[in-house]
Amino acid sequence: MAVRKLAPEELQPKSFAFSPENEAFADQQIAKYPPGRQASAVIALLWRAQEQAGGWLPRKAIEAVAAKLDMAPIRVMEVATFYTMFNLEPVGKYFIQFCGTTPCALRGAGEIKKVLQARVGDSGHVSADGNFSWLEVECLGACCNAPMVQINDDYYEDLTPQNFEKLLNDLAAGRPVKTGSQIGRRTSEPYEAVNTLQDPSLYDGSVVGAWRKRFEETAQEGPTEAPGLEQRAAENPRAGKPDSGRAIGRVIETPANRVAEGKPPIDEKDRADAASKDRATAVEPRKDEADKPAPQSSKSYVAMPSKPEEGAPVAESPTTPIAGTPPSHAETRRDGSESKPDVVVDKDNKTS
Repeated sequence: MAVRKLAPEELQPKSFAFSPENEAFADQQIAKYPPGRQASAVIALLWRAQEQAGGWLPRKAIEAVAAKLDMAPIRVMEVATFYTMFNLEPVGKYFIQFCGTTPCALRGAGEIKKVLQARVGDSGHVSADGNFSWLEVECLGACCNAPMVQINDDYYEDLTPQNFEKLLNDLAAGRPVKTGSQIGRRTSEPYEAVNTLQDPSLYDGSVVGAWRKRFEETAQEGPTEAPGLEQRAAENPRAGKPDSGRAIGRVIETPANRVAEGKPPIDEKDRADAASKDRATAVEPRKDEADKPAPQSSKSYVAMPSKPEEGAPVAESPTTPIAGTPPSHAETRRDGSESKPDVVVDKDNKTS
């Protein structure tokens, strides 16, 4: 955000005082708030002071508002420099706020900006006759009728370089101008032609009457009763749990079902089949793997060497397999017992 500063001292007026009308307006705004809360009216008073000063806020106007509200001048200065709706430097009689954001840019705002630069000059510059100054601002909320500008308190929309040039000429000459759309568009209706909602029946009430008649006929016929659960089940039979994969109508024989039918829980034939050794399943090894030796790892498991400095005995021959030697081919294999201390049992059955 750009730093906003007050106008140079050579442009500042020597004094400022509210007019009688604005003084009454200030008292009315202050009366809206409880005692001690008069600072809440600061924006309203600054806005009215800007109007009286010709569209901008001099230092003396800010100090006058601070005195009226019994506020420190720096507090009012903070508000005036924060909000961009307050102009801190002189502006022209017709202050033009030019919208250059995306919707307006897509509709030709760049050409409107060229007209401003050629007619008025750079942004923030007041024309030689004192009539015009302009500033590029953010979206002003009339995107449907882009490109557009705001001049003082009014919107001017659907601009072209030609009609905008004419608009500026009329304002400079004091001739009346038309606010809003400059091409005759009504509010924000579609551009050039209305292609939707053209059916006259949408507006003469006939469509609403047809719907009302339909509802009345339905009410006279009376409500229709929905078929009951049993009737719907009979009309549309469905298998129980069709996604279970079981055949419909199949009866599963369980011990409970057999007992309920007066039979023994387990069929004697099934019992005999289960106890028969002839029906037992034997797993035999594959012939191609019967004589094959067990697989050996190619890795060597190297044990930690003894530590002579700790007083542990060191074997004369190496007890650790050479790296890369399969464990089955190693001369000596260690099982960890070498690192265990010798246990001596004395006659009192004490170990040491």
